[in-house]
Amino acid sequence: MDEWLKHSTEVEASWVTADLTIFTVREGQLMVLLVERGVEPFLGRPALPGGYIQKDETLREGALRELWEEAGIDGRRLHLEQLGAYGEPRRDPRGRVVTIAYLALGPDLPAPVGGTDAERAYWAPVAQLQSEAQALAFDHAEILSDALEEVRTKLEYTAVATAFCGDSFTLSELRKVYEVIWGQVLDPSNFRRKVLNTPGFVQPTGEQRLPPTGRPAALYRRGTAWLLSPPLLRGGQQS
Repeated sequence: MDEWLKHSTEVEASWVTADLTIFTVREGQLMVLLVERGVEPFLGRPALPGGYIQKDETLREGALRELWEEAGIDGRRLHLEQLGAYGEPRRDPRGRVVTIAYLALGPDLPAPVGGTDAERAYWAPVAQLQSEAQALAFDHAEILSDALEEVRTKLEYTAVATAFCGDSFTLSELRKVYEVIWGQVLDPSNFRRKVLNTPGFVQPTGEQRLPPTGRPAALYRRGTAWLLSPPLLRGGQQS
């Protein structure tokens, strides 16, 4: 006990940062926002956008500010939630840094613009990064992996898939979100039945979209429910 008490007094200053994993679906692929670091450490390496939290702002305010400064994206328009805390002692070579990771989702987000300590900002295919995870700075490969699994799981039990869609969308567009993120092809008729039989998942707008060819498609908006019952499970089974 005495040894434990001795070590408990050896406390050094720690810094707090916010890092953001921002997903969108573009060109039929799941994309994540990356920045090319313009300063050391990891100069020139790709990283998730983020930075130090200022002393007079909340964690969320710091995350939103960093997103705007490094990529020119207004995070207030996104689905934004905390993913978790990452605090391995040597995760940052500059010293003891604990980061609060955020998960953000949005529909077909615009091209980002790099700023502050980011040389440039760009969208990268998640599938490509999974095979090149070692290229990411800090422990951002781990954060990206955790964020991806979190989104895949939330698609089963919540209406978060609608965050990837616009104000109105077709069921085909919603199905494409599931297919891109889960990495599997879904039967259109079965998917439509499950969505429409899940209370509060979507609501019809009463309007239609006219495609270049084929029949008009009914438009929907997000419904009133957040938790889905029954869930849409990845294995194709509904509980």
